[in-house]
Amino acid sequence: MKNDKDNSTSRAEQDMSSNAAKKMTDGAVTQGYRGERHKLIALLNATLASELVCFLRYTRFYYTVVGLSNTALKAEFMQHAREEMLHANMLAERIVQLNGKPDFDPENLLNNAHTQYDYTDKIQAMIKANLVAERIAIESYRKMIQELQDSDPTTSLLLTTILSQEEEHAEEMRSLLD
Repeated sequence: MKNDKDNSTSRAEQDMSSNAAKKMTDGAVTQGYRGERHKLIALLNATLASELVCFLRYTRFYYTVVGLSNTALKAEFMQHAREEMLHANMLAERIVQLNGKPDFDPENLLNNAHTQYDYTDKIQAMIKANLVAERIAIESYRKMIQELQDSDPTTSLLLTTILSQEEEHAEEMRSLLD
């Protein structure tokens, strides 16, 4: 009896090894991957575009705000810009892991992004634009996480991590309005 169990375990290990060796060029995407990869890559590229647009907007606002009384606000904008770029890098890495190509084409950014770029030079308008963009990002991430559910736990975990930071950004922008 023990021998049968050992043989079935051995067969299962052999099958797993054989399956893993079949499509090695797929990297992290194994036979057990249950997500709709091409659809997810398109969603992640739109999210990547959104993060890059947010990075650009926060960076522009950082350089637009002047005056000693705005030093803390400038620092907040730069911190958010850095975090948005980190999010973009994380998304690009996940796209590559899914055997996709991250879209960094500047011509596609504004068309694909969920958020808008903003040209305002008024501080309150900058804060409002950032808050609106953060709220859009939060909803986008929530929808994607819900859609993924159990089909791609790695991407879901990544998006949940980013969502947490986007919620912090929104709260910080809201507190600046007060």
